[in-house]
Amino acid sequence: MPGDPDVARGTDRPQEALRRAVRADLSDSAVDVAPRLLGGELRTFVAPSTDAVALEVRLRITEVEAYHGQGTGGIPDPGSHARMGRTARNSTMWGEPGHLYVYLSHGIHSCVNVVCGPKGQGDGVLLRAGEVVAGAEAAATRRGAALPLRRTTSRDLARGPGRLGQAVGLHHPLHDGIDAITGEEQHGMRAELWLGPPRDDVVSGPRVGVAGVAGTAAFPWRFWIDEDPTVSPFRWGRGAQAESLHTTGVGRMMPARGR
Repeated sequence: MPGDPDVARGTDRPQEALRRAVRADLSDSAVDVAPRLLGGELRTFVAPSTDAVALEVRLRITEVEAYHGQGTGGIPDPGSHARMGRTARNSTMWGEPGHLYVYLSHGIHSCVNVVCGPKGQGDGVLLRAGEVVAGAEAAATRRGAALPLRRTTSRDLARGPGRLGQAVGLHHPLHDGIDAITGEEQHGMRAELWLGPPRDDVVSGPRVGVAGVAGTAAFPWRFWIDEDPTVSPFRWGRGAQAESLHTTGVGRMMPARGR
């Protein structure tokens, strides 16, 4: 109701100039590309079955994680799906940058990654969290959230990779490999990646819930917008906190979640 401080409202942040991404924007390694995605948008469109306007959801990207391909850089990435080479499951990662690698986590959640790096390298950036800035009703319906949205519900619509995949309507295996550069339709859905200007409020740290050394400060490849409320909470992966204490002395406290 009007005046209720707990009812979700539109963002009051200044609008930043965005532009459509091109493949060259994503041709560097995942660690270099990941922070550039922050503040940009993933836009998805359900292709209309009639002459109606396509249903659009726009997600402002607030948290990402980089995963190196096989042989990228000087340190192998034990947390990457590409660590064992190309398989039927991860084949999208080895294609052109700008396609979306959509995989199934725990047999339930469709998680969205932006393929980057040179073709055949296998780099990817996981979209961990974001703010739904347009199409909130469609995103809420996909998430099973009640309308009208309250402030906390709005914040949590795409807070975490599984929720994000639901909110933007991308599903494994239907939309694995969808091209976010050309916007070509795939199984009734289109996707576009938009980029904003460089940011000076980006923070980095260990990746969330990644097991062993791959989830420690040895791989500080999680990037997020500082103080943004849509950034997901941090949690150590299996054995990662003990490994971090043993190898780096870091791990006595939980890393900040970015808010």
